[in-house]
Amino acid sequence: MAVKVVNWRDSRAATPRSADIGITVLKALLDFARLRGHVDRNVAEGIPRLYRGGNREEVIWTDEDFERFAAVAPQRIVDGLRLCSVTGLRRADLLGLKWAEVGEGAIIRVAAKMSKGKRRRAVVPLITDAKALLDELRGRYRAEGVDHVLVDSLGRAWNPLSFSAQFNAARDKAGICEVGGREQETETRKKHLHDVRGTFCTHLCRTGLTNEEIARIMAWAPDRVENIRRVYVDDAAIVVALAERIGASTVKQPVKSAG
Repeated sequence: MAVKVVNWRDSRAATPRSADIGITVLKALLDFARLRGHVDRNVAEGIPRLYRGGNREEVIWTDEDFERFAAVAPQRIVDGLRLCSVTGLRRADLLGLKWAEVGEGAIIRVAAKMSKGKRRRAVVPLITDAKALLDELRGRYRAEGVDHVLVDSLGRAWNPLSFSAQFNAARDKAGICEVGGREQETETRKKHLHDVRGTFCTHLCRTGLTNEEIARIMAWAPDRVENIRRVYVDDAAIVVALAERIGASTVKQPVKSAG
């Protein structure tokens, strides 16, 4: 039966997201039937996804990405990228953030995105880099009456579509993309603004917070935090430590013959 489910999924491969949604619905239906004794097992369980772009748990923006982006993007767009990297805010909350919501030690705002019919109250601790950037952003020109942290070149609050268009244009010009991924793809995938939240996660990992504490801040599952910690923080620390040990060691050179 699992083969039939896979064949049905593959028959809809032209629209991979829709195919994956179909599998999700089927899995929920079969799980309902299993719990009530109508079927022995859920044959849709464990069917891999077709849409690879949805698995982005380990995607972040690197220092090189930031440098390449800043070289081609307008300053006001770079401001948004940098603020996202030190706060982890989603685009809607990033562009909607006002100075009244920025406290001494944290950003506190009602998130723009609704979850289960309710608006989440976002509380983001301000790391040192965030405080320094906010001090810099206070000096940007703003039109009279505008209290938004991020503003466009006219000093007005950003139109989300305009920001995204300029952001994506700069990203494409800089060639910011990911090669392969967790499923070992060989094609390149464009990095999104949303992926910058992973960069913020790496900053939090270096503060001594636990995966569970970071997960609460990010509204992620702890295992997602663990993936980023392992790939971008712990592994990097191991490489640096090894390099320091190698650099500190002395290698005796062979004695050359006088002849």
